[in-house]
Amino acid sequence: MVPVPSWGFAPSAFGDVTEPPASSPWLTPATSQVKLTIFSHVGHSIRSELAVSGSEAPPASVRSESPTVVCAGLIIADLFVPPLPSLPRPGELVVCDGFLLDAGGCAVNTAVILAHLGVRTGLVGKVGDDDYGGWLRRSLARKRVLVDGVSTARRSATSQTVILPVDGEDRRYIHVPGANAELGVADIAAVLPGARVLAIGGYLALPGLDQEGVAELLAGARTRGTATLLDIVVARGADDPVKALRPVLPHVDCFLPNQDEAHLVTGHDNPVDQAQALLEWGCASVVITCGAGGAVYADPGRVIRVRPFPVEAVDGSGAGDAFSAGIIFGLIQGWPPEQRLRFAAALGGSVCRGLGCTGTVFARDEALAAASRVQLAAVS
Repeated sequence: MVPVPSWGFAPSAFGDVTEPPASSPWLTPATSQVKLTIFSHVGHSIRSELAVSGSEAPPASVRSESPTVVCAGLIIADLFVPPLPSLPRPGELVVCDGFLLDAGGCAVNTAVILAHLGVRTGLVGKVGDDDYGGWLRRSLARKRVLVDGVSTARRSATSQTVILPVDGEDRRYIHVPGANAELGVADIAAVLPGARVLAIGGYLALPGLDQEGVAELLAGARTRGTATLLDIVVARGADDPVKALRPVLPHVDCFLPNQDEAHLVTGHDNPVDQAQALLEWGCASVVITCGAGGAVYADPGRVIRVRPFPVEAVDGSGAGDAFSAGIIFGLIQGWPPEQRLRFAAALGGSVCRGLGCTGTVFARDEALAAASRVQLAAVS
């Protein structure tokens, strides 16, 4: 087995951490205050226990089904630190309410929410031959995601990210790419036949997906009637994103970067200008998500500004992925763009109400009701 890069604790240190109690916005351990140093004392025994149970198969009801949607890309074991008033000083011990360990990554978050909405959703990606990989498969299968397309990397451990939010500041991320680097176009193509939608999440952070191969994959999917969506992650110091995007975007039905990513790609600050530039590169439509600023949608016939759905925000992680899930759900339903955008904005807002990416997402009926309160404005 590939060694597990340690965070000092393992996935089930406090039981089933993937489903926090409904009464709490995030998982809290048995004590209400946890010193950051205690986790190193429980890690070894928990990892050993996970290694014994790691071969459990997913429920039969979530295997061998043809997915309506295929989500391919980043699969990560996410460790969320609750919002802190400030970063600790060197040598300082910080006491917090509790951590959340959950399945994450662009593809995972979108897949989990679609499955939550009742859509047959298959996930394609890579995990390591380690405890985290087995835990991720089981966790996702319990959330009704089809995991037949999740395979084991040959050389790398499961990817991990620490998400560190500070009040009044954007989140900080510490990331181990791990097994995601081994995902290839052939892995996606093997699961794609019959799907109505293909969504690739985390392109540009997946070095095994070469631009020519992705362009060919997306072009072939569209020829067979499969709608294509693309989300990106642009890491600091990454190679030129424009070079990797220009050949791909003409085969994309909806491109969904956030405003910061769109700035890095286009050089424009204004999301309307960003969207117009990306349309010129060939994608059929584009959504620029802008955090608390809502979103901007554009296609060749219109530009629409989407007002944010009002919530008391705890953590914005996963809001863009939830928005993507709403767009995909609307495509499957055959809704017009305005209806898709309202539904997507309601889903995106709902996940901000608690720590993590999917734990507080609206149920389908809740999202449908909330969508009617989302405001849209045409941009001239």
